[in-house]
Amino acid sequence: MPAPRSSPLRIADVSAEALLLAGGGRAILLQLANPGVGHGVAAHSDFANRPLDRLHGTLTYLYVLVYGTPAEAARVAREVGAAHAPVRSQPGDPVPYDARDDQLQLWVAATLYDTAMRVRELVYGPLSESDAESLLADYSVIATALGVPRAVWPENPAAFARYWADAEAALRVDDVARGVAVELLHPSTAPWWMRAAMPTVRLVTAGLLTPALRDAFGLDVDERRYARLVRFTRAVYPRLPRWIRHAPSRRYLAAFRKRAAFRKRAE
Repeated sequence: MPAPRSSPLRIADVSAEALLLAGGGRAILLQLANPGVGHGVAAHSDFANRPLDRLHGTLTYLYVLVYGTPAEAARVAREVGAAHAPVRSQPGDPVPYDARDDQLQLWVAATLYDTAMRVRELVYGPLSESDAESLLADYSVIATALGVPRAVWPENPAAFARYWADAEAALRVDDVARGVAVELLHPSTAPWWMRAAMPTVRLVTAGLLTPALRDAFGLDVDERRYARLVRFTRAVYPRLPRWIRHAPSRRYLAAFRKRAAFRKRAE
């Protein structure tokens, strides 16, 4: 179990935990429920044939921002910004969107923060007031690294709760979002190990969503099975060795550095 601490949790204390990957489905579905994000993803991503691309990109961005050098953080932010540049609607599209829009980037960052806190609290219990304030402030980097003004990020947990309630009330799950969610949660072309894991992924994703969003996406949840899984995770995960719990962050950071070194040699 975690040792007693004398200072608040920081983003570097929590982001390496593999546990947070359990919330990936929830975060993506929350993003899709914002029409500007959902239609942009549908038009510019290929979940049917490359179901892990968005997750890989998000994890690389997060791990390098938090655990990389300042130069590496600047590089990954430039790469993500360049990838976002062509993601914008065309005249006649039913929903206008631009991946560089501050409010859309704010929503994506907010879903990552809220999901991470939700998953962590399921296993470790509620955050203290000081931890909640510290982590919220640190998580602003997910948005600000892409040019979102710091003033746009909620200044404290109460402000975030107000922002979240307003943003959640404006969500709209349409056929486009549902179609992308089906491709994400039922990946027909994924490797066998991923397809084998998907029933559990769907269970956790549905369990973490509100009933309203769960219904909007057409998801069912076995409440008893979900509760058993949460109890098992609470009992086992905190006792795993740190090197196991932090393995994904090391892998993604190493892969980013390997790609960066290859590109530098090729320049």
